[in-house]
Amino acid sequence: MSDDAKTPEAAPETAKADARAAAEPDYYGQLLRLKAEFENYRKRVDREKPEWAKMGRAGVLAKLLPLHDLLQHAHQEVLAGHADSPLAKGMDAIFREFEKIFKEEGVTRVDPAGKAFDPNYHEAFGFADKPGVEEGAVAETLQSGFLLGDKVLRTAKVRLQKKS
Repeated sequence: MSDDAKTPEAAPETAKADARAAAEPDYYGQLLRLKAEFENYRKRVDREKPEWAKMGRAGVLAKLLPLHDLLQHAHQEVLAGHADSPLAKGMDAIFREFEKIFKEEGVTRVDPAGKAFDPNYHEAFGFADKPGVEEGAVAETLQSGFLLGDKVLRTAKVRLQKKS
């Protein structure tokens, strides 16, 4: 130690310097914490980005389903009266495109006919009486349901088999 550090006047200056250092913000520590928080945020966004994209696709696909249903009803009417007409062939081409898009996006149709009722996949709209279907099972499908991967995009609207 130097002679200056031993003098009584040096002790108050050292104490003042220590107090000043304690009172000043720790900018380096704050910078490190901010950097770590930003890295965590970036990693979280990178993890969530595919899920957000999937949710966006699901919204668009869900909006296409009513159009698909309307075209399907029109197609059935055309087939009933004019199966070999150019209109019927054009509608067939439209449904091939729908099926292609659905396949590319991972959309599958739910076919609940004859299966046990599951409120996660089916929405009940009354009862029907069909021979050969056990009680409480799906007797009739009013509107098809669709899955996007393993998640429900739209529940199937069904009628259940009533008690005999």
